[in-house]
Amino acid sequence: MGNPKAFLEIHRQEAGYRPIQDRIHDFSEVEQTLNTKERRAQASRCMDCGVPFCHWACPLGNKPPEWNDALYKGDWELAYRLLNATNPFPEFTGRICPALCEKACVLNLIEHEPTTNREDECAITETAFREGYVSVHHPLRNGKKVAVVGAGPAGLAAANDLNHMGYQVTVFEKAEAAGGLLRYGIPNFKLNKAVIDRRLRLLEEEGIEFRYGEEMTSESLVNGLAGYDAVVIATGTPTARDLNIPGRDLKGVHFALELLAQQNRVLAGMEFSKEERITAKGKDVLVIGGGDTGSDCIGTAHRQGCKSVTQIEIMPKPVEGPVDPKNPWPGFPRTLKTTSSHEEGCVRRWNINSLEFLGKDGKLTGVRVQEIDWKPNPDDL
Repeated sequence: MGNPKAFLEIHRQEAGYRPIQDRIHDFSEVEQTLNTKERRAQASRCMDCGVPFCHWACPLGNKPPEWNDALYKGDWELAYRLLNATNPFPEFTGRICPALCEKACVLNLIEHEPTTNREDECAITETAFREGYVSVHHPLRNGKKVAVVGAGPAGLAAANDLNHMGYQVTVFEKAEAAGGLLRYGIPNFKLNKAVIDRRLRLLEEEGIEFRYGEEMTSESLVNGLAGYDAVVIATGTPTARDLNIPGRDLKGVHFALELLAQQNRVLAGMEFSKEERITAKGKDVLVIGGGDTGSDCIGTAHRQGCKSVTQIEIMPKPVEGPVDPKNPWPGFPRTLKTTSSHEEGCVRRWNINSLEFLGKDGKLTGVRVQEIDWKPNPDDL
């Protein structure tokens, strides 16, 4: 621990977002970066706690005290080695992870100013790529072949680990490119797809084969993959939760991923006909669902030139402020979250249930909703 008093002397500083009037006109990443001096100062705030709850909270088992200390001391390469030991793709999580480690940070309990682990992670990884600390690794082959079905985050992680263990890995993906929800579900303003392509080039150079446009069925799994010693199924959850209410088939009602995936494909150069194109330009948009996916739809609608955006959520409004009495530290607080997309303009309402899509001549004109209350089930009392 290089500076044992830093957390007492230095406040949390986030890089922040690009100005709203600039970012809503493009799909470039909204998050900015700190300079090297400021980033190292933020890393110095990590207390190297006797019981580091950030370890406990991270699903990957990342060790922020170790790589934050290396970052503070200016050893960027060591910081990356420590980070990459538990996280195969820190350039992704450094941009889009909800940062459970920060919510479990002791400084979040004491001052509600946790260490900027997620931003530190992204800065470490970008420096590693820029300075050449990320290099191609050619493992010694063990003579066995593994097929991975699905090139989303799970499939890529499995392929990466198996390849480093010496297996010859082939990844089958039904889409035209790898990444899964990283590529087709998350907007470019949160994750530039060049970041994904950069990692894919590295995986290919290390010997992983990618085969696109091949959708596996139960029959093809049995017959077509007979030459492999093992198969990893990493197909994700492609079936969306539907809202089966009257009017669901009206034109203008879309699943979130229909909007998000098509927009990402358009940015990648794919063309769609006027009838196929899903756009919010000049429209009043209603987003049903109050989670991160709904937020991504809000930001996308703004960039497409919508007239207005309203977001409704069936659950009650989360508590405002940093503390959640029902799920206290070091658990993840279920508190009100305001994203960069919300900041760009959005009416938000809670306790709203959707009853019916209204339309005229087959086109959506409105939604009939009702306000509801949530009360405990008497049987559970």
